[in-house]
Amino acid sequence: MTQQLIDQYGRSIEYLRLSVTDRCDLRCNYCMPEGFKDFNEPENWLTFDEIERVIRLFGELGTKRIRITGGEPLVRKNLPELAARLAALPGINDLSLSSNATRMKKQAAALQQAGISRINVSLDTLKADRFKNITGGKLEKVIDGLMAAKEAGFHPVKINMVVMRGVNDDEVEDMVQFCIDNDFTLRFIETMPMGDTGRGASLQYIPLNEIHDRLAKKYTLVKANMNGGGPARYVRVEGTDLRIGYITPMSQHFCDTCNRVRLSVDGTLYLCLGQEDSYPLRELMRAGISDDELKQHIQKAINLKPEKHEFSDKPEKLVRFMSMTGG
Repeated sequence: MTQQLIDQYGRSIEYLRLSVTDRCDLRCNYCMPEGFKDFNEPENWLTFDEIERVIRLFGELGTKRIRITGGEPLVRKNLPELAARLAALPGINDLSLSSNATRMKKQAAALQQAGISRINVSLDTLKADRFKNITGGKLEKVIDGLMAAKEAGFHPVKINMVVMRGVNDDEVEDMVQFCIDNDFTLRFIETMPMGDTGRGASLQYIPLNEIHDRLAKKYTLVKANMNGGGPARYVRVEGTDLRIGYITPMSQHFCDTCNRVRLSVDGTLYLCLGQEDSYPLRELMRAGISDDELKQHIQKAINLKPEKHEFSDKPEKLVRFMSMTGG
């Protein structure tokens, strides 16, 4: 009988987001503050062997979906090698990747061959100057990476757009058309107030029902389903294959169905983005504990998963950078 990780609220934890680095080649202002340099040193990172061990045990405990994240995961050397090792593990039937795609052009084929089936790409604007202001990077690298991913056979390719009032909300329709033209899936995400990087989020925050209502005036939107382990609610633009997902951690939180935890590159298991609950695994592994003992610690950690986040109630409580947690 397959084991299952069930938390104290009866939620089955079958999805783990794995951060393989806290480093990134962009500086998105809602992810890390300007001038941030406090990255972990590589000796604090989990090795490929340690990562494979943890994921193998999660797989034995019923976790089926793994998403490789960062920072920017493609910054980690030899990532296709790690992906191939994870894809081969028993019980893991869905291996995906979140990326900014700046390095995707050179690595897309190798990642696809390694066993990654789906990718999500963060893209908040289609204007080069605005992209530079938001991220500090070059838009053309992301576009090249997206096209390389499509050519390599990734499907679906999902575009994640954080919608920010007064920043990029005037591009919603343009992004819809871009995804229709390129056969991409589009997901809109609400901004979240997380510590220093989120202090401006309340001013930029737009509830996504506003975006949905706006699009409904131009397109016929019908309910749709989409394969994946995340919380997005989807519609399809009638007359096209485009599916649009809405991820609403603020206006319509999905805590009661949350099926995911996050493992940071330093071996810390985070049970909720909106709470400080965490559990360190690296020290335990390096102390030489057995697989059975490590499984017991994982189960103990899952029972710390809170019932809900406190983004709305106590936005000042959480001081965390997404680049360090694993998006």
